[in-house]
Amino acid sequence: MKDYILSKSLFNGDTAIILGSGMGAFGDRLDDLINISYSDIPGYPLSTVKGHSGELSIGTIRDISLIAAKGRFHYYEGYDIETITLPVTLFHSLGVKKLIITNAAGSLSLNLPPGQMMILDSHMDCTFRESVSIPKKQNSKKFHDRSFMQIAFRSAEKIGIPISKGTYCWTLGPAYETPDEVSFIQSIGGQAVGMSTVPEIQQAAELEMKILAISTITNYAAGITNKPLSHEEVIHVSSQVEDDFANLLTEIVIRI
Repeated sequence: MKDYILSKSLFNGDTAIILGSGMGAFGDRLDDLINISYSDIPGYPLSTVKGHSGELSIGTIRDISLIAAKGRFHYYEGYDIETITLPVTLFHSLGVKKLIITNAAGSLSLNLPPGQMMILDSHMDCTFRESVSIPKKQNSKKFHDRSFMQIAFRSAEKIGIPISKGTYCWTLGPAYETPDEVSFIQSIGGQAVGMSTVPEIQQAAELEMKILAISTITNYAAGITNKPLSHEEVIHVSSQVEDDFANLLTEIVIRI
């Protein structure tokens, strides 16, 4: 995989981004852009979820070499953890040391409305795959780099967009959480919920990358309001904040 990517591009950077649902348009803004379809990469899996175009975008921002995954793999698609985290492993093999992970997430509070962005300062594995114990917050700097978080807040302030920080909770999916599940996750300190990201954080930490994770809040979780949930809403809200999201990522990439 590494050799194929290098045969098709001139990537020689140390920064990569994983783009969440509906956020792939950022990749199209790169200069000197080369797109490589996942289907063309030998041995690489395919993303099957709407809003994930399934390609690597390789290019530059102000002469900073960057690679972005437009589409990820989820546990609910039937993939194992090794496959879910394959983009992280590939990036590491290409020399990436700085990883920005993004996702679309559901808010667990009326104070965190759709359209806002949240920096992850901690996460919890709420899948109960390995234990029935109450999940614990993971906020070690090996998972959430403090200097990167500071850069993200300064970047948001510079471009004038609201941003918060909080705990992201990983659930299995593909069904959205029930109101009772949402109440439980609220009770243990979660601010946002989604179906990805935590395996990628764990793998990147194991590979000693510096990590920044950002959620775009695209909906309220079940029971927060009476509005029904849909993936179409996730894509719609992502598209509405597309420019703010791209501007924030650009500013962060320049500063890290």
